[in-house]
Amino acid sequence: MIAYTRRDFLTALSGAVLLTPILAKAQNSQLKIKFLCPRWGNTQPWDEFCKRVKEAGYDGVESSVTADAALRQEMLTALKKYKLDLVIQALPGSADFKEHRHSYETMLRDFVKLKPLFINSQTGKDFFSFDENKQLLEASFLIARESNVKILHETHRGKFSFAAHITRSFLEEVPALRLTLDISHWCNVAESLLENQKEAVDLAISRTDHIHARIGHQEGPQVNDPRAPEWEKAIKAHLAWWDAIVASYKIKGSTVLTITPEFGPPNYMPTKPHTREPLADQWEVNVYMMNLLRKRYND
Repeated sequence: MIAYTRRDFLTALSGAVLLTPILAKAQNSQLKIKFLCPRWGNTQPWDEFCKRVKEAGYDGVESSVTADAALRQEMLTALKKYKLDLVIQALPGSADFKEHRHSYETMLRDFVKLKPLFINSQTGKDFFSFDENKQLLEASFLIARESNVKILHETHRGKFSFAAHITRSFLEEVPALRLTLDISHWCNVAESLLENQKEAVDLAISRTDHIHARIGHQEGPQVNDPRAPEWEKAIKAHLAWWDAIVASYKIKGSTVLTITPEFGPPNYMPTKPHTREPLADQWEVNVYMMNLLRKRYND
């Protein structure tokens, strides 16, 4: 068995260059990385979509779930046919807190019945009070315990977790809080690559169980194409954060980490004026990101 020290862990959080030794040191870990394909932006019938997902090499799908019983069954049948995992996205809406909380709890209680791999929740609102957003988190913890279905909370603009420094306060106050880290949003909100918020980012990394692998930048949540050399600085920053998460999982001896390459369609995807032609192909970019990370982490 390989032994790791506190120094190893801090090194893992310091960046991609220093991470190379620690990742190499942890190669004997039994960690498996599962890659999930976003349903977002795809309009194919579920069987056709899942066949394409399987052939591309994904392990599952991350998707919102319709209330329509027939469409829901179509989804479940296709996932089972192609042996794909399901991660459910919970997207609560109402701006009235009492309505929001009721619909949120109802939604989660419905979704846990489907026994997904876990639920990824875009929780709360940036304009709800700290206590109101905390109430929503606590409600999710109760439902997770009762159902034995993990519920993670995504870092996302417009939600309780819209910025690094705000999320830090919740992480410090709420020990049970576990994250889906989509750090592209924080870059956009802070108009930076978070160079001055290392403590907040490191804390978030230590509490992350799922990664949304999209490259953001100082002025937006999604670069037009991660294969373009002009985005090198942003790409290196995101890879360093993801490297730290993978390294910490290997150090802890964890067996599974999940990643969803989540480049989106227009208007997340920049487009040409007038024609609104996307500047890159969403499907190709997400497959590229999956293959890049699979190779990087030797999955």
